[in-house]
Amino acid sequence: FKIRPNPPNTELRRFYERGDLPISIDHRGVKNKIQWKVEVTKLDYHHYLPIFFDGLRENEEPYRFLAEQGVYDMLEHGGSAKILPVIPQLIIPLKTALNTRDAKVLVRVLKIIQTLVDSGELIGEALVPYYRQILPVLNI
Repeated sequence: FKIRPNPPNTELRRFYERGDLPISIDHRGVKNKIQWKVEVTKLDYHHYLPIFFDGLRENEEPYRFLAEQGVYDMLEHGGSAKILPVIPQLIIPLKTALNTRDAKVLVRVLKIIQTLVDSGELIGEALVPYYRQILPVLNI
């Protein structure tokens, strides 16, 4: 179980550095939060959700925080209607993150998958055709 190279070339990093993501970090209080410049429910999930999922393999701050919290916020506010059509686009970022074999990234991604399945009806069933792509990494 050897950690594989994890190049810092994520879509999230590229979009954030260009200023193309409708987010900023709110440094109030003890815990940081994401300050959304647009209501999360009005976001184009086809565009933004795969970008945040791609950022899940980041270990460097603030990208790790932005990816993780961005995914949780979008899953919380999306519901099946917005998340279900995007599932096929999430598979490659999930597979890439799992293939890093970095323990911190694996734990983060598995928790996100769990939240993804709980975020709406039929999402778990929609993941079944992609098991062959996602699960081999866990068979180590």
